[in-house]
Amino acid sequence: MRKLLVINPNTSASVSRLLQSHVQAASGLHVRVRTVTARFGAPYISDEASYAVAGHATLDAWAAALIGPDGVPQEAPDAVLIGCFGDPGLLALRESSPVPVTGLAEAAFIEAARHGRFAIVTGGERWGPMLQRLAQALGHAPLLAGIHTVAPTGAQLAADPLAARALLSQACRDAVRQLGAQAVILGGAGLAGMAASIQPGLGVPIIDSVLAGARWALRSHAPPSQRSTPGFDVPWEHLSPELSALGLPRSGA
Repeated sequence: MRKLLVINPNTSASVSRLLQSHVQAASGLHVRVRTVTARFGAPYISDEASYAVAGHATLDAWAAALIGPDGVPQEAPDAVLIGCFGDPGLLALRESSPVPVTGLAEAAFIEAARHGRFAIVTGGERWGPMLQRLAQALGHAPLLAGIHTVAPTGAQLAADPLAARALLSQACRDAVRQLGAQAVILGGAGLAGMAASIQPGLGVPIIDSVLAGARWALRSHAPPSQRSTPGFDVPWEHLSPELSALGLPRSGA
């Protein structure tokens, strides 16, 4: 049985439950999904500051999931999925992990790009430039037709699904009509499961970022890691015991 570790980089337990439910359902019985929640940071990532802290929280949650309570090593996963549409800490975690790592955004970019030029629809206006930067860093900017953000955050959308579907449906139609997108990504852990009700009549495929992450984990087409064991290539100071245990010993220690 394959083992998938899902990391929720925010502190919201409800988002973790949503991720666990949808990723496990999409992965099937032959994959064991374990979702862990950030131990510090923001309840919902919505701006540059919370995104920066979430990168640290992602690494911390990963280290804690590997080492476990009382320093007892846990069973290693076969792949890691960062359960945030924005993938905080992605490159750092990929550098440190011996198994493939991706995030909701990267997995959705890869899936949407198979259809041609794609657009992103998500909640929270500050996410626009952040996602543009991420697409550029991951090499997907040439096929990104545009980003359509709606004013409510993902957390606010998840709190009122009926209103969210109406707002997001219009945003997806606008993305197709105004941007000429050949696929639309509905991005955000809190929006998991909404794409199916928006798809009818849209005319182009709509990609649920959470399901894209689960499908990526099943295929695991990520390049092989250069590491044989998890760890960091620097000595840490004043971080959590789990992070410190995976760092290099300090000189003279």
